[in-house]
Amino acid sequence: MAKVTVVGAGNVGATCADVLAYREIAEEIVLIDIKEGVAEGKALDIWQKAPINQYDSRTVGSTNDYSKTAGSDVVVITSGLPRKPGMTRDDLIETNAGIVKSVTENVIKHSPDAIIIVVSNPLDVMTYQAHITSKLPRAKVIGMAGILDTARYRAFIAEELNISPKEIQAILMGGHGDTMVPLPRYTTVAGIPVTELIAKDTLDAIIERTKFGGGELVKLMGTSAWYAPGSAAAQMVEAILKNQRRVFPVCIKLEGEYGIDDCYLGVPVILGKNGVEKVIELDLNAEEKELLEVSRGHVKEVMSVLDKLSSK
Repeated sequence: MAKVTVVGAGNVGATCADVLAYREIAEEIVLIDIKEGVAEGKALDIWQKAPINQYDSRTVGSTNDYSKTAGSDVVVITSGLPRKPGMTRDDLIETNAGIVKSVTENVIKHSPDAIIIVVSNPLDVMTYQAHITSKLPRAKVIGMAGILDTARYRAFIAEELNISPKEIQAILMGGHGDTMVPLPRYTTVAGIPVTELIAKDTLDAIIERTKFGGGELVKLMGTSAWYAPGSAAAQMVEAILKNQRRVFPVCIKLEGEYGIDDCYLGVPVILGKNGVEKVIELDLNAEEKELLEVSRGHVKEVMSVLDKLSSK
C-alpha cells in the first residue's frame, strides 16, 4: 500500500489528509507543518475517527521533520499564506515561492521518486517553482486547480437545473482564477450538451461566478475555501495511486501542446500511476483559442515576476 505526504496542516491540507484516510486511498498519510504540534494534533484527531468511520489508514503528524516523509509515493504541497480579503494573487508570489521552494527541496531529499501535486497559490506559478526546484519530469509535478474549478462550475449547473451534480461532466482550461477558460461546448449533462438545457445568458452568469468562485468564498468567510480544494487534491492522489487513468484538467508545463511552450496552464490530461500519462489536445475553436491566449499571457506575466525574484 502507498504512502502520501501532505505538507501544510492548515484547512486545505488537513481536509486532504482526512479524505485520503476516510477513503483508504493510502496506507500511511503523513501530515507536516511548521507550526509546533498542529500536524501531530490533526493527524491524531483523524486517526481517532478511524473506529467511528471504519477505516485503516494511519495518519501521522510531524513538525518540520521531513525524515518521516521518506519513501512517499505522492506529496501534496498546500503550504503558503492564504489569500486575505483585498489581496491579489500576485501579492503572494514572493512569500509563497520561498516556502514552496524550501518544501520541495526537503521533499525531494527524502522521496526522490514522488509525484508532486501543488495546491499553494498563485497555483500556476507555484507549480512552476516546484517543477524547477525538483528537476523532476513535467509529468510528475502538477498543479491542482482545474478539478476545483470544474467542481464549482458543475455544482452551479446542478443547482440551476435542480439535478444531481453526478450527472455533469465538464472541462475548463487555462490559468487558475479570473482568466480560466470554461468550455460550454465540452460541458454535458448525462451526455446532453449543457447549451440545450441552459440559456446562454444564464450559462454566462454561471461561468462568471465560477471564475470568481474563490473570491466569493473569501468575501463570505474572510479566508480561502478548504473542503472542495482539499477533496480535489485527494481525488488526484487517488487517480495516481490506483492508476485510474482518469481525465482531469490539471496544471502542467506545456511543451508545444495548443501551440504553447514553456507555460504552466490547466489542460485536460490522463492521470495515472506515472502522474500525467498524456496531455489531451482538444480542437479548440477561434473564440476558445483567444481566451486561452489571454490566460497564457496572464500566467506568463506572473511567471516573469518569479523569474525576476529568482534572479535577484
